[in-house]
Amino acid sequence: MEDPVKHTLQRQLRRMATERPYQIIAASTAALVIAATTGTLLTTADDAPAGQRTATTVAEMRSDVAAANDASPLASAAPTSAAPTAAPATSAAAPAAKASSNPDLTRKPERPKPPATKVLDYEYEAQNTYYNCGPAATRNALSATGIDRTQEELGAELGTTEMGTNSAEDTTRVLNAEVKGSPYRTRMFVGAPSRAQMDRLQADVVKAITDGRGVVANVVGDATDTDGGGHSYGGGHYIAVVGYKDNGRTVRIADSANPADPSYWITTIDLANWIASRGYSA
Repeated sequence: MEDPVKHTLQRQLRRMATERPYQIIAASTAALVIAATTGTLLTTADDAPAGQRTATTVAEMRSDVAAANDASPLASAAPTSAAPTAAPATSAAAPAAKASSNPDLTRKPERPKPPATKVLDYEYEAQNTYYNCGPAATRNALSATGIDRTQEELGAELGTTEMGTNSAEDTTRVLNAEVKGSPYRTRMFVGAPSRAQMDRLQADVVKAITDGRGVVANVVGDATDTDGGGHSYGGGHYIAVVGYKDNGRTVRIADSANPADPSYWITTIDLANWIASRGYSA
């Protein structure tokens, strides 16, 4: 006759496989424990009635299965979805960002601050005819840049006649023909100069002298220098500006009209009023 314990164990395993499929591994382990335990019970409990042995064995088997289920990681952990796999790190270096331009490297260097006072090293020459003030002033201005031209040569270029030289536009044209880079510009005054024109004259003189260039101005009328000396040219006259001081508020004049008084200082405001209705090349 078949042992009822074996039938009970088989039914228990079939029920576990049907009701708790995710614990098959744990149940297999538990079955081994129960089989070993059952064999022991059958050999050690022969004196007990068969029904009692069966009941005891089944109770112990259920206890062992429950203990095995509790110890199984499949029973204690609910099924979860797999965590997403992190993307593998790449060894390739990311493209380097485009370097931003450095304003300290791309911007133009600042112009040095002009000196408060500067007088050019020039070679003075008085005009050799009463009408050659234009060529003489142009020649004196050019001498500061190391250019040596005669009054006759410059007079031919300027179109100077016994009536004199027409305007500051002529002196600008000839100066640019002689000086590299054509740096000269003509400033014309219509009537009395404005404050802005006076400031422009001061700035132009400082820049030209700082660059080593003399300025040529076409003046008319009377003016008084800083020492109180008077200078009068009712028909008009050309002079060279060869220096400045006090940051350009006062300028140095090279005057070809009188070799006994070849140079003097005059305020820039007085020079601007002296130029009134005419112009200058700077």
